[in-house]
Amino acid sequence: MEISDQLLCLFSADVSDDGDRYVVEVPRREIETGSVEPGETYRVALIASEVETSTDDDTVEESAPSEPQPPVETGEIRYVEIEDIGKQGDGIARVERGYVIIVPGADVGERVKVEVTEVKSNFAVGEIIDEEV
Repeated sequence: MEISDQLLCLFSADVSDDGDRYVVEVPRREIETGSVEPGETYRVALIASEVETSTDDDTVEESAPSEPQPPVETGEIRYVEIEDIGKQGDGIARVERGYVIIVPGADVGERVKVEVTEVKSNFAVGEIIDEEV
């Protein structure tokens, strides 16, 4: 499956019946990370749950797709622009789907080359390798 570069976020959700319409709930974290803005209109793609078949008794089990993986890996080199400063004074950069890379020693507006040194499910830490002018 090809994924568009315009993808803002990816999450699993239930579709609920709300009388004359159906509702897909957007997780709060997608609003809080700035990936999605309330009141805006977005294109939505629906992907069916994965289906696994058990060979023991021919039963079918459905499983929800796994949570999206971080868009960076430990050791990866990236050019990022520092958009904000965190509570601890570290630079904050956002990459695909609003994923945050924390860059100690960086200032707002700087474009820096970083090596990703730590990756968590909702953020990564990058060490500055080179600063661009």
